[in-house]
Amino acid sequence: MKDIEKLRVMLPHWIDHNQGHGGEFAQWAEKLADDSPEVVALLREAVQSLEKAQRSLEEALEKAGGPLEMPEGHDQKHHHSHS
Repeated sequence: MKDIEKLRVMLPHWIDHNQGHGGEFAQWAEKLADDSPEVVALLREAVQSLEKAQRSLEEALEKAGGPLEMPEGHDQKHHHSHS
């Protein structure tokens, strides 16, 4: 499989993953709205950054040719860190 094809498989996952984190950050910002305005501002800034990254990932997927499903029998494992 060519690298561009691999990317077309991975980008949809990254897009979903990124979106999930943005939602979590927004939820925490709401929870802390009355307790820590500085933290809330930073979390909201992080959400905006993720939204920008989201647009870039979606455009990259479009320019790469759209999503590509992995062929039967291929392992779809991925590696990332949440440090």
